[in-house]
Parts: sequence; structure tokens; C-alpha cells
Amino acid sequence: MTISAATGLNRLPAELELNVSEVVSGCGSFPEKWIKVVALLKASRAPPALYRQLWDACLEKQVSDATGAPAMWFPTDFEVSSSNPKKWMASLGIEDFTSFHRWTVEHRIEFWRQSLDRLSIKFHRQPDSICDESSGVESPRWLDHAEFNIADSCFQAPRPETAIIFCRPGDEIQKWTFDDLLTRTRKIATAIRAAGFKPGDALAVVLPMTAESVAIYLGIVWSGCVVVSIADSFAPAEIANRLRIANAVAVFTYDQQVRAGKTLPLYDRVVEATSLPIITLTQCAELAVKLRPQDIAWNKFLVGPRSKDTAAFVATAETPINILFSSGTTGDPKAIPWTHSTPIKCAIDGHCHQDIRPGHVVAWPTNLGWMMGPWLIFAALLNRATIAIYEDAPMGAGFGKFVQDARVNMLGVVPTIVKAWRNTACMEPFDWSAIHVFSSTGESSQRDDMFYLSSLAGMRPVIEYCGGTEIGGAFITSTVVQPNTPAAFTTPAVGLDWVILDEEQQLADEGELFLVPPSMGLSQRLLNRDHYETYYADTPRLPNYPFLRRHGDYFRRLPGGVYVAGGRVDDTMNLGGIKISSAELERVMNRIDGVRETAAIACTIGGGPEELVVFAVLDKQLEELDLLKSINTRLKLDLNPLFRAREVHLVDSLPRTASNKVMRRRLRDLLGAKS
Repeated sequence: MTISAATGLNRLPAELELNVSEVVSGCGSFPEKWIKVVALLKASRAPPALYRQLWDACLEKQVSDATGAPAMWFPTDFEVSSSNPKKWMASLGIEDFTSFHRWTVEHRIEFWRQSLDRLSIKFHRQPDSICDESSGVESPRWLDHAEFNIADSCFQAPRPETAIIFCRPGDEIQKWTFDDLLTRTRKIATAIRAAGFKPGDALAVVLPMTAESVAIYLGIVWSGCVVVSIADSFAPAEIANRLRIANAVAVFTYDQQVRAGKTLPLYDRVVEATSLPIITLTQCAELAVKLRPQDIAWNKFLVGPRSKDTAAFVATAETPINILFSSGTTGDPKAIPWTHSTPIKCAIDGHCHQDIRPGHVVAWPTNLGWMMGPWLIFAALLNRATIAIYEDAPMGAGFGKFVQDARVNMLGVVPTIVKAWRNTACMEPFDWSAIHVFSSTGESSQRDDMFYLSSLAGMRPVIEYCGGTEIGGAFITSTVVQPNTPAAFTTPAVGLDWVILDEEQQLADEGELFLVPPSMGLSQRLLNRDHYETYYADTPRLPNYPFLRRHGDYFRRLPGGVYVAGGRVDDTMNLGGIKISSAELERVMNRIDGVRETAAIACTIGGGPEELVVFAVLDKQLEELDLLKSINTRLKLDLNPLFRAREVHLVDSLPRTASNKVMRRRLRDLLGAKS
């Protein structure tokens, strides 16, 4: 590679250009060269293309087969010593993170006991035990006989400190202190009680992520009611389905939502879905809709008859706080209750893996309908950090400026967003030097995209974070005390372990990943499925692992010791960061006139995010292009506007097993033959 041809190198000061060229052209190992290059460029605002070309130049002829995937970031001694995990490790006399992780699973009780202390969880009654496994590892009793409300522990930071920093497009940045957020939380909780809702009632939120939404979420938990999380992008039929499954008694929503310059009729969509009473918010001076008789405007709801009781409802650890939904392999989504102990898993992951510290500003464009919305609330507030919310789509310059001006320290992403940023270069003008760490979840990452993301902040680590709603966080991730490889994982999450098994159910470096229970955060029941049948029935039994839990992800360990994801092994796919079952997609597509049956297949292009490919059997002649348009219209209207098929293939019949199950692997093979 010719160094002088590296994009942007000649735009650096002459002395810096010379120093960088000398380092790259000189002797030394790849890590030595790259660490020096990044240090030299740290204050230069170098463009992403320059970082990438210099990384490639440092790598040239340096990486052997033994090292596997090369790292893009190496922590300095100071970065390691000042991190949350290293400080914890030092208190235990443990030197490396692998040994620390092993301690967290071999000394599970002590790990979670110390986790409670590090997060300063407030108890009205201390637990009799941290984990009672007398009913089996699949049904442990966490924090047995403890009495507390997890929302109460979200306000441990000094009251004048900033709890939420937020901004609407075109507006100035606003801030709420912890005292402001606590006041709003209590006010909402007392309004909920005054309205006649009782502890245990299921209150749905069909809300975009706003500061007010965070207060509503915490107010529901504070009151003892249960949040029903429904993404605001879902169609009326899917909203109705989730309200039915959760047995919701009321809904919180906005009159309308402005996103990427478009006004979306959110209230009308919820009205089409349900006759339940709707508490309706607005971001305008007055409501933009006429309410039904059973509905109430937000301001009237808050100033109605007041309860004098502002204390948080005292519950047990297994009391539900939130019902979230995650797709399985049947038509209805799985309804997964989070309890008062689940947020502890969220927060300790954020503490040890995203290295969230008191005073950090944490942003993750998400929604309360997905687990990362509640995760953001608890991972930030329980670590005494600040939540940063941009109340619009994160796709353009407005979001980039917000990240800059809010001085965001931890920025979470979905890979699809990063790909869009890279294609448009829309984030490159902004100063993201405050970013301490990125994190990525929701779908498989591509190496080039994650390197690009890292370079937007002068090369910061990207913590890959893979888990699930039924886990309360991640099972595999990475850390700030280990070298960071783009689009790869380095470790199981703290407090949790897993094994990879091949098709012969033997320990292997490639195959299906099974969790080793127990761990705080793992679900223990489903509202609409048999939990044991879903996660434990017929899982492998090994000598050292007599009880494994099914999750359904395929992983591969590379020679250098890092891991890469290989998608799902069941019929669930991930579209735009949203898990959806093939059955849910097919149920909608099969209603199209002229379609006899369909099979939804997930495919990846170049190792990136999954895309939807459809195989269709027809009752009458249709052109593939016309059918593709019909499919995408139906997915948009009946499921989610984020779902879109990449292509459709017409076949005479779908290959099936003797038990009539579609053989999707054969369809994937057919797809490979077509390409």
C-alpha cells in the first residue's frame, strides 16, 4: 500500500503526516504500529477513510493465521485501570478478564451479592438468600423474600445531577435533574393510583422514546402496575394482539408522532386496535385529535383527583414490572415478564461491559417496545448515569449534533443505522470526542461498518452485545479491558455462562449456543407458552453440563479467541433489529390474493444484517416483481413498516419433512444455487 495515497493524509499538518508515515513504514508489530498511529491522530479529527487505510497499511503482512481477526482498538494502561471491571477485578486480586468472568459464574452468589452493593440497590427487606436453587436451576428463587421496588433504586445519584438530557428537532437541549425525574415519576404514580388502577394491572405504552416516556415507564413501575411494552411502529392488528396477550387495561400513547419530518397518526392507530381507555399525550400546545369518551388527555390525567401516597409500591423480586414481546416459531409473539430483579442484570452488564460510570451520558436510539428501551433506563440510572434522548429518527445531522452537544459518552447503535451513516457520511462533520465507548446490538454487524463507527470518534471500542428479551441483557459481548475486534465478541457476559455444541451435541468451536443456568435476568415464565418446553425440553445433557437452556443462536470461535455470530438456528429472524418469527411473516403474506403458501427465509449479504427472502407457491399466475410489491405493502400495513422483503422466488411446492415442517435449510441451499 502507498501511504501517501491514504485519503486525507495530506490534509494533516506536515509534521504529523511525516510522523504517521514513519510509524506505518517502520519496523514493529501490527499492534505497536496501530497504537502509535491512533495516539498521533487523536487530536487531529482525521477522516474515517484515513483511519481505515492506515489500519490496512499497519496490518499488511502482519496478521498470521494464528491471530484470527485483527483488533481495531487496544486499551491503554490508564483506560484499563480506570474502568469498572478492572477496579472490581483488583478488589478480588484477579488480573485478567477471563479469570474474572470465571469467578462470576463459579462464585455466583458472591458475584450477585457484590453486584447489589455496587449498584446500591435499596431494599425495604433484605433477601434471605441471593439464589435458592432448591427447585432446580431452571426455577431459582432470586433475592428470596426480599422486599423492594427497583424504580426506587434509580434515584441514588445526587438529586441536582442530570438524569435525562433530551432534544427535539429544532429545539434547544433540555435537562431534567434526578430530582425533576423523581418528582415526575411520583406524580405519574399517584395519578395512576387516583385513576383506580391497582398494583398488578397491565398498562400498555405505545410511545416513542421521549423524556416523558421514561417518566411514564418509571411511574408505572413505582405504582406497582406492569408496563406492557409495544413498539410504536406496529400496525393496529399487532398492537391489538399484544394488548390481548398481556390482558392490558389501558394504554398510554401520543396523539401523533413526528419522525424524520413525517407526522404519524399514533393515536388513530391505537384507536383502531382497541376500545381500552387511552391516556393521550401531545408535544404541541393542544391535542391534535378528538378523544373518544373513554379516553383522557395527559394534562387532565395528571391533575385529576390526587392520592397522598407517593411511596413506591413494595414488591418481591419475582413480581412483574414489564411485559415484553419476542418472537418464537409460532404465530403469536412470546410474552416475557420482567421482574424487579431483571433490571439488575441490565445494569450490571452496563457496568462491566459498556463501562457505564456515574456522570456518564448514555444514548441508545431505541424504543420502549424493545428490550433496549427499558435496558437504557436501568443501565443508565442504576449506574447513576444520564440518559440522552434525541426525540426523532437518528438518521441525519440533527442526531449527530445532539450526540456532539450532549457530550455523549456511551452511544449504542443498531448496525443498520451505522450502514446508513456510512453511506451518507452524515455524522463525519461532528465532534464525537466525548465518546468513551460504542455498543452495537439487535442484528449481526459487518466489520467495515463497525470500524467506520469506531473511527467517527477517533477509534473507540465497539462493544458487541448479543442477548435477548428473555435474558434481560446479553449472553455474549466484549469489554473495555480487552482488545476490540470489529463485529466480534470476546467473552460471555458476567454472571452467565454458555457452551457451543456441534450437530453431534459435542463441545465445539462452531455450532449452536446453549446457556448454562442459572443467572439473574433469565426468564422463568411466559404468559402464553410453556416456559420449560420452550427453553429446556430435550436440550442436550452433558457430563459437566447436566442442564442447558436453549436460545437458538449459531456461533463460531475464530483462531484468535474471538467469536462471531452466525444467525439463528430456528425459524426466527432479525429484520432491522427486530426479532420476528417466520410464522408471523407468513401469516400476513399468505393472505395476499393468489398466494397459496409462503416460506420466509433470512439471508445475509457479506456477513451483514439479515434480509428477508420469500419463497412463494401460487394459486394463480403473478409476476415476481408485482408479488414483491404486494408483499412489502402487506408487511408495512399489517406488521411493521420496517419489514421489507429483499426478493421473492416462485416455486411449485415447498420442501417439507415427514412431519410437514418446511425444510428451510434446503431453501437456503436453493437460494445459494441461484446466486
